[in-house]
Amino acid sequence: MRDGTIRFGLKLSGQATTAEELRAVWRIADESGFDHCWNFDHFAGIGGPPEVDVFEAWSMLGAMAAATSRVRIGCMVTGNTYRHPAVLAKTAVTVDHLSNGRLEFGIGAAWAEIEHTMLDLEYGTVGQRIDRLGEACLIVKQLWTEDRTTFDGRYYELRDAIANPKPVQKPHPPIWIGGRGERKTLRVVAEHADVWNAPGGDAAELSRLSGILDRHCADVERNPAEIRRSIQFRYEGDDESALREVEGYVAESVDDVIVMLSGGRAERDAEAAAELLPKLRSVGG
Repeated sequence: MRDGTIRFGLKLSGQATTAEELRAVWRIADESGFDHCWNFDHFAGIGGPPEVDVFEAWSMLGAMAAATSRVRIGCMVTGNTYRHPAVLAKTAVTVDHLSNGRLEFGIGAAWAEIEHTMLDLEYGTVGQRIDRLGEACLIVKQLWTEDRTTFDGRYYELRDAIANPKPVQKPHPPIWIGGRGERKTLRVVAEHADVWNAPGGDAAELSRLSGILDRHCADVERNPAEIRRSIQFRYEGDDESALREVEGYVAESVDDVIVMLSGGRAERDAEAAAELLPKLRSVGG
């Protein structure tokens, strides 16, 4: 529920970085008081050369579970089309147990066409990928909460599927859905998410989209206060700029702020962000 508490996270994507740098960021997040720590889910580089080194997301989350003891961990966000939802549900439960119930489950429709082409994954239209996402959310929640799951969908079918153990967290880990599509994505958010993540954008645009989400919640008869609102922004050591950005987000009632770091300088910037964290919390307070 949205209770006025602002939570802060650190994110190092797993692109153009090293295992040592990743472990350093996880340690800083765990020890310095951040509320959550994140990676991303891609198989080729984004925002630059696709050939750049990219680590796999969910095996990394297992490592994050073992390397930390307090901070909550998650993927911002899992590409639904990369894994069958039953496999993803099983993987997520494993991470939830390894972390003693610290998993935040992030998922989205996926968008990077190159990854689908090179891996021979069905890409389809945006609408089809969002429809797949909606079915996947239903399947994952059923597998996490029911003894057996039978599902007859347009994209997925399950027959008397068993999924044990169940998650540590009850009824299941918080579901974060990322995306900004006004007609379909935000409808899936209204139906299934505990947290909505807007992938960037200024505070005014976030507020506008949040209002659209509220209307979708009304359509599905859900209390919009049940869905926290989150944003991520890139930090490279400019404290004043970071404080201004957070002030703008807080003014628009954002509940979770994720500080994104860049590979190659992430440990230094994570340490600076940790020193800045008390001021960020005072802005959110």
